[in-house]
Amino acid sequence: MRGILIAGAVAFFLSFFLTPIFIKFLRKKSYGQQIRDDGPKTHHVKSGTPTMGGVVLIAATILGYLISHLITQVPLSTSALLVIALIVGLGLVGFLDDWLKVIKQRSLGLRAREKLLGQAIVAGLFGYLALRFPDDAGNTPMSSYLSTVRDTSIKLGLVLVIIWAITLVLASSNGVNLTDGLDGLATGAAIMSFLAFVLIGVWKFGQRCEITTINCYDTRDPLDMAVLAAALAGACAGFLWWNASPARIFMGDTGSLALGGGLAGLAMTLRTELLLIPLGGLFVIITLSVIIQTTYFKLSGGKRVFKMAPLQHHFELLGWGEVTIVIRFWIIAGLSVAAGLGLFYAQWVVA
Repeated sequence: MRGILIAGAVAFFLSFFLTPIFIKFLRKKSYGQQIRDDGPKTHHVKSGTPTMGGVVLIAATILGYLISHLITQVPLSTSALLVIALIVGLGLVGFLDDWLKVIKQRSLGLRAREKLLGQAIVAGLFGYLALRFPDDAGNTPMSSYLSTVRDTSIKLGLVLVIIWAITLVLASSNGVNLTDGLDGLATGAAIMSFLAFVLIGVWKFGQRCEITTINCYDTRDPLDMAVLAAALAGACAGFLWWNASPARIFMGDTGSLALGGGLAGLAMTLRTELLLIPLGGLFVIITLSVIIQTTYFKLSGGKRVFKMAPLQHHFELLGWGEVTIVIRFWIIAGLSVAAGLGLFYAQWVVA
């Protein structure tokens, strides 16, 4: 438990103090965000705001996790190292996208297919490696069975596991990316989701099959996944200080893809894959708004359901203030996380 507190605290302070230093560096290099012309007009004042803040998020998370282990003298776990590799890999894809935007001075970096391909390759490698490295009990970082709040009886096999991992990572990372359209929105929602995984990791550690046979969980490294989740939550909290409205820095695709990958990685290694839907409820809702808008636009010959997608921009065009939207969407995120944790606990009680 001490490791969880240390990881979260160290990641928070590193993110909090390193972010303004990184902001000064980015301003000196004139590395600023380019704003889409077809977006809300109120966003044009944000043009030139430093971006690629995800670099600090990733660095603070990794350092928080490693320093926690250095202090507690607990060995690093294979599961956490694989999720960190997933976060870094997706962060690199996002960094390349952000870098092209900055260098070419445009709002679009990588083409959609190129970005999706990069994400899929990283996710596929994670899925393949996560079925290796069994512990003494035979548990691998990711199960070959489909999971809800624990493994079900549905066995996927290697190929389907890799495809499933790619699907989860693409959905989660792009969901966070779509949500990252207002100051602090994605960061605040991600904190709640990561804290939920801290609780799930601690609970599964206390109910693991090595110490109890009644309604136990076969999960490899649950406590260490809670440590990593705490580091991610702490890094996001420190970054949110500078990312809240009016934002002095954006996380960019570097941060949004990495955070989404972190959520998917935690869900897979903690055997709570389908539970990611309510735990990341806000990201799901915003992603669905884009799917609905795009599908209806094509089927209706140019008509729209929303004034603009993703959903947060629809409310901007309705005249809602940015801070109002963020706070209300945070409430939705919190209720979704609470529902997810309720389902998790309810399954344990019923079982």
